[in-house]
Amino acid sequence: MMRHELEILRAGDESADTLLLIHGINPISPQAPFVAGLARTRYVVAPSHPGFGASPLPADFDTMYDLVNLYLDVLDNLPGDDIAVCGFGFGGWIAAELAVAGHNRLRRLILVDPVGIKIGGREERDIVHMFNTNPVELNRLAWHDPARRPAGIYGLGWQATISDTMTDAEMVSLARNWDSLCLFAWRPHMFNPQLRHWLHRISVPALVLWGESDRIVTPSYGRGFAELIPGAVFETVTEAGHHPELEQPGAFVASVERFLS
Repeated sequence: MMRHELEILRAGDESADTLLLIHGINPISPQAPFVAGLARTRYVVAPSHPGFGASPLPADFDTMYDLVNLYLDVLDNLPGDDIAVCGFGFGGWIAAELAVAGHNRLRRLILVDPVGIKIGGREERDIVHMFNTNPVELNRLAWHDPARRPAGIYGLGWQATISDTMTDAEMVSLARNWDSLCLFAWRPHMFNPQLRHWLHRISVPALVLWGESDRIVTPSYGRGFAELIPGAVFETVTEAGHHPELEQPGAFVASVERFLS
């Protein structure tokens, strides 16, 4: 049996219900306020994908298929039989694929501003191009208020972090994250052409949560995403862009707790 080494953030009481967080471009920071908020009532587990953060990238690991199957293995090894999965952005795509694949321990699904599907026409761009957009513009589009963006390796708009005080290790991690995103999601850019046809297979309660000011993937894209998942609830978070968990952590945690409770 093949085993993969992963960097994993854990928070909260292990006896509580487990909440698996699947990160976007950058791994989830233990300093992010929403982590402590969720950990008050949940056992939070947040791995770094292979090739991201400090998780090694196996030589033959390079497709979304690999990531989905890895997270199926993660679900096999988490405590409890009532596990909620929450995916952010790129991680929302992984979480949606995971729910389509199905697992008997996955009982609730939360997608936060996910990418992963094509909704518009062939010549329409649903998702801002992560690699061909000026980093300053990417930062502007990703945040409701870019001036309030947390210092450090958080979310999109990576160039804004370079002016901060960063260690060499943080800069290496940031570069690894973007290199690995390119490996898994360059073409087609940030979506699976087949996924939208299989979202109807998601059979667990689902919450699709969106920042009202997200211009990376707009709320209209989010509504279209939610409509493809049977029974999914769609909610927006005011004064938040692509990262409501970072811009409005209190409102984000409250929405998640209402849904899980």
